[in-house]
Amino acid sequence: MFKLYTKYGDNGETGLLYGGRVSKDDIRCNSYGTVDEIISSLGLARSFSTSEEVSKYLRVIQVELFTVGSELATDISMYETMKSNFKVIGQDNIDYLEKLLDYITPKLELPRSFVIPGSNSCSAAIDVSRSVARRAERLVVNMHEQNLLNNDLILVYLNRLADTLFALARYSEIESGFDSLDKAKIDYNLGK
Repeated sequence: MFKLYTKYGDNGETGLLYGGRVSKDDIRCNSYGTVDEIISSLGLARSFSTSEEVSKYLRVIQVELFTVGSELATDISMYETMKSNFKVIGQDNIDYLEKLLDYITPKLELPRSFVIPGSNSCSAAIDVSRSVARRAERLVVNMHEQNLLNNDLILVYLNRLADTLFALARYSEIESGFDSLDKAKIDYNLGK
């Protein structure tokens, strides 16, 4: 019978792809764990989406983020082995996000102030993903500063990803018929 637990991590360590063990609090674990959070929250957004188009874009991003996570979970000494077995993030992945942004942005009425997330469930989940992507970006910067980052294009990808998710959240609001810019004045009155 297949078991989901191994007990190898019971002492607070985990294995990296292609070998090596590190503390579960290692910057690499924090980085790829945060990328996993983005993948999951984008899955939540997809489950809320009423737009096949938005769902399609989110799924592409989820798949690309598995690549990011794999790279972050690979020690520098094993990176060439990983590259020989798996695709890595390249300029083509960044180009996809930029083309998606260029396609979506003209359809948006971009706000002149902060957007308060929550117009609908899908856009709110995408906004959560966006804020988690910014956290992932900060963690990966830390990896880069410690010379633990195998592929500097991951930094570019995560930066572009957060911008793309902001635009996709606004686009999903349009696609579902919600106004992304809540122009109503804030009502501080108590009660109905």
